[in-house]
Amino acid sequence: MSVHSILRLKQVSLAALIGSDFLLQDISFEIKPKDKLAIIGASGAGKTSLLRILNRLNTPTEGEIFFQAAPWGKIAAIQLRRQIVLVTQEPKLLGMTVEEALNYPLQLQKLSMAEIRQRLDTWSNMLHIPQEWLNKTELELSLGQRQLVAIARGLMMQPKILLLDEPTSALDVGIANHLLSVLNHLNQTQDLTIVMVNHQLELIKDFADRVLYLVAGRLEEDIPATEIVWQRLRQRLLQEQKDHDQEWL
Repeated sequence: MSVHSILRLKQVSLAALIGSDFLLQDISFEIKPKDKLAIIGASGAGKTSLLRILNRLNTPTEGEIFFQAAPWGKIAAIQLRRQIVLVTQEPKLLGMTVEEALNYPLQLQKLSMAEIRQRLDTWSNMLHIPQEWLNKTELELSLGQRQLVAIARGLMMQPKILLLDEPTSALDVGIANHLLSVLNHLNQTQDLTIVMVNHQLELIKDFADRVLYLVAGRLEEDIPATEIVWQRLRQRLLQEQKDHDQEWL
């Protein structure tokens, strides 16, 4: 294993709960500190399943994973998830107000209220979360607003790796570009490693350092962003999405 890796997967597979199919099969790659990694593929390619494995919400059927050179399975789940934070595509606030939801993970870590307040103010300002949102519940927020709150909650935990599942899908272009600008700044100044599932190629082509291309649960390509012909990649992705949709008609 490379001494420079922060996370490494070796021949990882994930079987479906029903039947003999695999959601992921024979996946191997490594992530280095400060990587900005995009995961793309048609619907059903296994993108979300892969993110959930990295955060240990899914456990591989086969293969090995190492985090900072340590066997992934020997690290307590709660410790792992504080360092590898996953923001889901449709986040929930679990009946809490925005402020309660932002504070809750840090309260579990027994941080002081002064520290929690400082982080809340920092990330609310950086992500342009208005003060009037803080007393709202998820029923009073749009999906895009909930996504932004969930990303702030993840950043408040100061993880080593931030996993994002379609973080810009419900954001308008201006907010999405601001979010990626903030993430890029954190990547450069705080060594934040970012792994993002995103189908919006026009956004990731100027953000990602590398792209993982999944097809039917297999890693087809691991490509430096500078080597990608984006128009060709877009056409391939559209065709594979069309083929997938026709299978389900």
